[in-house]
Amino acid sequence: MAFFDLPLEELHRYQPVLNEPADFDAFWAATLEQVSSHPLDARFEAVDFGLRTVTTYDVTFNGYAGQPIKGWLLLPANAEEPLPLVVEYAGYGGGRGFPTEWLLWSSAGFAHLVMDTRGQGSVWRQGDTPDVAEGSSPHSPGFMTLGVLSPETYYYRRVFVDAVRAVQAGRSFPLVDAGRVAVTGGSQGGGISLAVAGLLPEIAVCMADVPYLCHYQRAIEITPAGPYQEIAQFCQVHRHRTEQVFKTMAYFDNVFFAPRIRARCLFSVALMDEICPPSTIFAVYNRITAPKEMRIYPYNHHEGGGAHHDLEKIRFLSAV
Repeated sequence: MAFFDLPLEELHRYQPVLNEPADFDAFWAATLEQVSSHPLDARFEAVDFGLRTVTTYDVTFNGYAGQPIKGWLLLPANAEEPLPLVVEYAGYGGGRGFPTEWLLWSSAGFAHLVMDTRGQGSVWRQGDTPDVAEGSSPHSPGFMTLGVLSPETYYYRRVFVDAVRAVQAGRSFPLVDAGRVAVTGGSQGGGISLAVAGLLPEIAVCMADVPYLCHYQRAIEITPAGPYQEIAQFCQVHRHRTEQVFKTMAYFDNVFFAPRIRARCLFSVALMDEICPPSTIFAVYNRITAPKEMRIYPYNHHEGGGAHHDLEKIRFLSAV
């Protein structure tokens, strides 16, 4: 696919006029207060996958509504001093898989918690956490319109709460330096990272790779690619509910989390990315007032910078 979005010079200036929900902060404060009534109950069970330079723990903690969420915690073997923590979130459709798929950050000297995404993990990497859904309204296949007729029942309310609790679980581990926490992920994982950084001011670093869940309405209007097109498909059928769909999604759009982020940020964007169009990513990036950097990959698609960007992230985080 060739370039299809705005020219790069316009992307750097792109700041659309947006209508933020008046109760955005109140909604999220009430949501986080509600989940705080449930004990975190983070459990770490040592497991052996044959790795000799990495110590691995099977993690379980209580996420949204006290529901159990799975994850992995990986640390350099024989670590004795508290380590900075990287919490990572998976891309759309993927789960936590196996610890052997997540060796980068522990190999670089960090504690690394990987969160399983509820209900996902059956498309390209396996998962182990079911979604105990709220609301039974119709939705298109996938997760983008699950419970979309109300912010209280929308799928990503549960996921974002789980993601906040994953940070809290990781920080509770004895060999983690709770004052040095980074969040990261690609695509959906990048979008979740941005939301968590907007909800938790104590996050030190946010590294969002070709992030999803950004400027939903523009994405739907300029790309025919999924998963955003799940929303368009829903609106094609439920024509009379389109306004409510976008009212709900505003509470979960990173264009509104962006001004609340205090973490130092590293973004990546691919200018031929038809899944997460560049303008949707710049719409978020341009609203962040915290220290930030962008890495641009002009001729790449949704794979972004790949291994080249992994090196950028290691350098970026090591310098903090």
